[in-house]
Amino acid sequence: MNVILASASPRRRELLSATGMHFEVVTSPAEEIHDAAIPLDELCEKNAELKALAVAVDHPDAAVIGADTLVWIEGEPLGKPKDLDEARAMLRKLSGRPHTVCTGVCVVFPGGRVQRFHELTAVRFRELDDATIEAYFEKTNPLDKAGAYGIQDSGEMIVEGIEGAFDNVMGLPVARLVEMLGAEN
Repeated sequence: MNVILASASPRRRELLSATGMHFEVVTSPAEEIHDAAIPLDELCEKNAELKALAVAVDHPDAAVIGADTLVWIEGEPLGKPKDLDEARAMLRKLSGRPHTVCTGVCVVFPGGRVQRFHELTAVRFRELDDATIEAYFEKTNPLDKAGAYGIQDSGEMIVEGIEGAFDNVMGLPVARLVEMLGAEN
């Protein structure tokens, strides 16, 4: 079965490559929904589905994987920041507090069958002062990451601990995805 990752994320590409799976990357043109009124799990799954379906149209004989990751704190979704000021505000909001990272995944299989799931991971941040935030930004680009951080990019500077899957916080819950794809073979 041909597999396509409908994502430009280098982190998702890295995670899927680590499985040894052969796949192609096709960036999805889909526009994400940004609606805090939609429950976190539904929002992530729906965005993942939009991304996968947009690519599957041109690749009907492949299993197309879409994914969407959001940071969620007190009912507010934090996507990718628009600029460094918004990134600083996000990290200040997360400072010293727990939050949830949700990744929704959708696979559109050959023939058009759609399967979705999501994974949740609880993350707790250290107390962050402005100097720590600036030092973190010197080590990583916060603008291409939900919540303005990547746990794999000097995450020890800002993350106190997690409960759940590390790869989910990176943007792709690989074990569940591989299980889903394996059930098709």
